[in-house]
Amino acid sequence: MISGLLEKLRVPFIKDRNSRKISLGNSWLQVILVSSVAVTASIWGVRELKWLQPWELRVYDQMLRSRPPEAPDQRILLVTITDADLQQEKWNLSDSKINQLLQKINSYQPGIVGLYLFRPQDKNLAANKQNQENIISTCLFSSVGRSEIPPPPNFPIDNVGFSDVVPDNENDQILRRGLLFAHSTDEKCTTSFAFGALIAIKYLAKQGVEYEFTDKGDFLLGKTIFSRLKPNSGSYQHLDANGYQILLNYRHPNYLAKQVTLTEVLSDRVNPSLFKDRLVIIGTTSANLVPGSFYTPYSSLPEQPARMPALFIHAQIASQLIGTVLDGRPLIWFWPDWVELIWMWGWAVLGSTLAWWLRNPLLLLTLGGVTLVVLVGTCIILFLQAGWVPLIPSALALTFSIISVIAYTNYENQRQTQIIILQVEKQQEAIAQLNLLLEDKTAIPDSQLDFPPAIDSPQTKSGDLLLGGRYQISKVLGAGGFGRTYLAQDTQRPGNPTCVVKKLMPARQDSRFLQVARRLFNSEAEILETLGKHERIPELLAYFEDNQEFYLIQEYIEGHTLSEELPPVQNVQNESFVVGMLKEVLEILSFVHQHRVIHRDIKPTNIIRRIKDNQLILIDFGAVKLMQPPSSEQTELATVAIGTRGYAPPEQFAGHPRLCSDIYALGMIAIQAITGIPPQELHPDPETGNVMWRQTARVTEELAVILDKMVCYHFSDRYQSAAAVLQDLKRISIN
Repeated sequence: MISGLLEKLRVPFIKDRNSRKISLGNSWLQVILVSSVAVTASIWGVRELKWLQPWELRVYDQMLRSRPPEAPDQRILLVTITDADLQQEKWNLSDSKINQLLQKINSYQPGIVGLYLFRPQDKNLAANKQNQENIISTCLFSSVGRSEIPPPPNFPIDNVGFSDVVPDNENDQILRRGLLFAHSTDEKCTTSFAFGALIAIKYLAKQGVEYEFTDKGDFLLGKTIFSRLKPNSGSYQHLDANGYQILLNYRHPNYLAKQVTLTEVLSDRVNPSLFKDRLVIIGTTSANLVPGSFYTPYSSLPEQPARMPALFIHAQIASQLIGTVLDGRPLIWFWPDWVELIWMWGWAVLGSTLAWWLRNPLLLLTLGGVTLVVLVGTCIILFLQAGWVPLIPSALALTFSIISVIAYTNYENQRQTQIIILQVEKQQEAIAQLNLLLEDKTAIPDSQLDFPPAIDSPQTKSGDLLLGGRYQISKVLGAGGFGRTYLAQDTQRPGNPTCVVKKLMPARQDSRFLQVARRLFNSEAEILETLGKHERIPELLAYFEDNQEFYLIQEYIEGHTLSEELPPVQNVQNESFVVGMLKEVLEILSFVHQHRVIHRDIKPTNIIRRIKDNQLILIDFGAVKLMQPPSSEQTELATVAIGTRGYAPPEQFAGHPRLCSDIYALGMIAIQAITGIPPQELHPDPETGNVMWRQTARVTEELAVILDKMVCYHFSDRYQSAAAVLQDLKRISIN
C-alpha cells in the first residue's frame, strides 16, 4: 500500500515560471499601455463634454499675450476719431465733415480707404463715383433684439462689408475668431463680406492678388489657403462654426499699426506720405457713434482697456490677411483630432513609464515636474511657430497616468503582501504538522522506505540528469543539511541559459509527511516568486516535485560574493565602500520588509556582486519566513531558528526573528568590512550585550553611531526599518 502511494508520488508535477517570466517581463508594458489608454480615453471624453475648454482657451490667451510683439503693420494707417475730436464737433460728425476727410485722404493717393462708420442716412457720402470705387463702407446684420443697420444708400453693395464678429459667447465673451464671410438674410445689409476681410481683399487686388474659393469650399487668397474653423478645431469642442471663420492671429494692440487722429489729418499735421498706397482705415474709438467693443485675449493686461473697439478688430483681420499673403506671416495652425489624440496618449505613456520605473517618490516628483516643464516648454515653442497644440489635456494625461500607475503598483504591493500573508499561514500550519509528525513514534521508519538516489550520485546515469524534462545538471555548487544546490542549463530555452537548481530533501519519506512538506514547499515557492520580481533578487523560474524531492529553479547571477571584497581577502574597506554597500542592500531589504518578509540569513556569501552592472544582489531566500503584521492583540510567530553565527542576532536564535534582525546582520557585515574582524571574534559588552568594535577601527562618529544602532543587542533599541537607516545614511558626507 505504502509502496503504491509512493509510486504515485513519483509522478512529477511542475509549475513552470518560464512562460510566466515572459508575461512578467511584459507586465510593465501591459500596465503602461492599459493605464495610458484608459487615462487618455477618460480625458478625451471629458474634453468632448467641453469641461476642459475654458481652461484650454485661457492657456491659449496667455500664450498669445506672452509672444514677443511684432513690428507694426506698415501697410495700414489708422485714422481714429477720438472723444477729443468729437468734442470739437459737438459729438456730431456732419456729412460735409466726413466728405472733407475723405477728399483730403483721397488726395494723398491711398490704396484703399475703409470707412468704419455707420452712415445709413448719408446720401452724399463720397458722392463722386470715382471716390466710391476706392472706399469701403459698412453695415450691421440684424440679430436677436437688434435691427439691422443698412449701408449708405448711395454705396454699391460690392463696396460694403458687414461689421458683425463672433465672440465666444458660450465661454467668456472673448473674441478669438475672425469672421470673413457670412450669408445675409437682411433686406439692405446683403453683403457676404466682413468689413475687415473686404478691405484686405480690395487692397490685395491692387497688388495683383485675387481671391477665389476652391472646389472644397476653402478661401484662397493668392496662393494662401485660409482654412475655415470646424466644430472641433484646436481646443474648441462642438463650436458653432457657421459662416467662414478663422482664428485671429492678433498683433499686440500697442503694435498694430500707426495711428493719426481726425483733427491731425484735417489740420494738415500729418505727412501725406503716410497715406500713399496704404490701407487707410477710418473709424471711431468712441462707443457713442459705433456700437460694439469686445473682450480680447489682451483685455487682462493692466495697460490695456477692458474692451477693444470694433475698429481695431477689423484692422486686426485685415492685417492678418495681408501679412499672411504678402509677408508669409503664419496662420495659427492646429492638428486634426487623431493627431491630438496620439499627442495626448504619448504624454500618458511617458507618465506611466516614469511612474513604473521610478518608484522613489522624491525622484518621481522631481522628474515628473521636469517632464511637465518640458511639456509646457514644447507647447510654448510650438505656439511661437503659430502651432496651437493641447497643453491642458496633455498635462492631465501625464499627471493622471502617473497617479494611476502609482495607485496600481500600491494596490499590487498590498495584494502581493496579502498573498504572502496567506502563504505564511499555510506555511506555519505545515510547520506545526511536520513537527507533530516528526514527534510521532508510530510513523514508518525511514529504513523501510525507498529513498531515491541523489541526482549526482554514482548510481545515477547521465541520462537521468535532465530534471523536469528540461534542466541539465552540470555542476554541484554546494550541499547542506536541507539539500543541495546545482548549476544547470535550461534545454528548452534558446541558448540553453544557465540557471540555479536548489534541491530540498524532506526529513521523512512517508506519505503523510510528504503531503505536509508539499504544502510547505508550495507556500515557500509562492513567497519566493513575489520577492523575485525585484530587479536585485534572483527570479524564481520554476518549482516542481520529482521522486519525493522538491526543486526550485532560480535565475543564475554571474558574479562574486561579497565575502571576496572583505578582509582578509581584501584590505580593510573605507567608509565610502561601507556606506555604498549598506545603501545598496538596504534598498533591497526595504522591498523585502514591505512584504513583511525576513531574510534570516544575511551574510557575505549570500550577497553577490553582479558582473554586468556591478550591483549587489541578495540571494538564498530558501529560509525566508514571513512575520505577521503586529497588532495590539497579536505577537510575532515563533519560527525555527535559522541563521549564521555572528551575523544572526539573539532573538533569531531564540526562534523569534524580526525585521530588524536582518538589519543587525547587515550591520555586522559593515563592521567586519571596516574592522577586518569576523563577527564571531568580536566580544559583547558584559553589561549591555552590545558588540564592542569601535576600538578596532578608525571611523567617523556619524557612521559609528549608525552602526551601533544597527547592531544593538536588544531588538527594541535597533532601527526598526531599512528606510530609517537609509535616511540617516543620506546625511553622511563622505569625502
